[in-house]
Amino acid sequence: MFAWRKTADDRVFIDWHGRTVTVLAGTDASRFLARIATADDATAQGLMARATGNFRRGNEGGR
Repeated sequence: MFAWRKTADDRVFIDWHGRTVTVLAGTDASRFLARIATADDATAQGLMARATGNFRRGNEGGR
């Protein structure tokens, strides 16, 4: 499962099972926050997976 958190300086940390896998800042963070604001749980998981860049092949379930 992915989770995310926003810091006071508007960076977004995306975690995979409790470990930070990517940090978004600037335009990338703003774009992510705008999309995640209206996303349901399944869509949010997909957005976070795509934001990491390492979880695009669909075979991440075993990690």
